[in-house]
Amino acid sequence: MTEENENEVIRISETDQQFKYELSKISDIENLMLCMQCGTCTADCPVARFSGTYRPLKILRMALLGLKWDVLKADELWLCASCYTCTDRCPRGVEFASVLRVLRNLAVEEGYIPDGFKELVLNILDTGYAYEISESRMKKREAAGLPPLPGANSKKLARLAEIAVFLKQTKKVKGGK
Repeated sequence: MTEENENEVIRISETDQQFKYELSKISDIENLMLCMQCGTCTADCPVARFSGTYRPLKILRMALLGLKWDVLKADELWLCASCYTCTDRCPRGVEFASVLRVLRNLAVEEGYIPDGFKELVLNILDTGYAYEISESRMKKREAAGLPPLPGANSKKLARLAEIAVFLKQTKKVKGGK
């Protein structure tokens, strides 16, 4: 559910009422239905303070309402800084940071990954680094007498990514199968 359709009517027939039960069976987030919608997670979140769209409570509420596909497609899933402030401050002990981790994993399995994250993964798989290191930067290192940066073990990284299901999804960006 995006900001522009925030006031859209939610039809119960269009929701997945089993979604919250499926989530509550996953280790570390069994207590997600204990959320009493107090808003502490959002009020204390350092990212929410500076974001016009990121609201942890909204994400949790969407999951509890059964808006499975809306929540898995939401760009806001990827804004969490994983500082665990929401988890530390929750009066009901809901592990919101873990809920987000689970939702992100489900989103990846369904192919919902922001392009920026796909690009980071592809760079890591190709070079071992999250960002491409320019030739000029390498020359500056060499001029400063620093050793060359170590290369990536591409086979091990590819295997790890494959295990994490991410490789299959990121190949779509490169035009692979």
